[in-house]
Amino acid sequence: MPDKPSAEFAIDALLVRRLLTQASASLPDAADQPLRHAADGWDCAVWRLGDDLAVRLPRRGLAAPLIRHEQRWLPSIAERMEATGVRVPTPLFCGEPDAGYPWPWSIVPWIDGASGLEVLRSERSGWARPLAAALVALHAPAPPDHPVNPFRGGALADRDPTVRERLDGLRARGLRGLDGVAALWAEGLAAAPWSGPAVWIHGDLHPGNLVAEGSRLVGIIDFGDVTAGDPAYDLAVAWLAFDAVGRSRFVAATGSRYDAATWIRARAWAVAVTLMLLHHSDDNPAYAALGEEAAAELSSR
Repeated sequence: MPDKPSAEFAIDALLVRRLLTQASASLPDAADQPLRHAADGWDCAVWRLGDDLAVRLPRRGLAAPLIRHEQRWLPSIAERMEATGVRVPTPLFCGEPDAGYPWPWSIVPWIDGASGLEVLRSERSGWARPLAAALVALHAPAPPDHPVNPFRGGALADRDPTVRERLDGLRARGLRGLDGVAALWAEGLAAAPWSGPAVWIHGDLHPGNLVAEGSRLVGIIDFGDVTAGDPAYDLAVAWLAFDAVGRSRFVAATGSRYDAATWIRARAWAVAVTLMLLHHSDDNPAYAALGEEAAAELSSR
């Protein structure tokens, strides 16, 4: 994954406190809660507010529409997902630009736990059933005015030039064992395309966006790329997150919801994401390790 972009706006505790005055009517106690910086993600800064809340603020202008997507669409899809026992950060308050800060922002529930990247792949099998249930609940038909992402959830053929370019680049760098994943990509291209309605998809589903307490999955976060299309894009998590045991449990837990062609496309999407991670392996050690692990899982099928 490329190196994290620099913030385009300085976010500090004083600014967050000023913004929180907007929420005084709907969340009257929020402004008085302890505030501490939790993380700077790719797109957003997260500040923990008390024990149960978080403030999510774009770090750069390109992320502002992602916050709007979450604010508009996540409440309508979160209820059926949370019924599965997996929490999602549904906006509790939708903030507006103020105090010199130029973008929308949100107050969301704090989901306590660790990044899924911190849990060993061999310990993730317990995630299989709840994650499958959450995705089956998420993958409902989306309305015609759903957000569109040009890179996620569309036809595999649209990504073919980029995938082949990355394969060539990795071979030129001396990386071996790519013939197998290239064959899986070709199988995905040859599989029957998604013929159903565009369904909601998370759009960025990998262990870094899963929150867990060891073998227990507690949440799915970062719905900024929420879009609609082929559910195979999300199902690529079978290779990105699980070993063979966990993957088998995950696939079985989805029942008959997805046909064989969808799983073939899902594996091809896992190839595409894995190649992206390997292509940028010098930029982020955690995601480089994820790419290497996923490549091994794909090679073992």
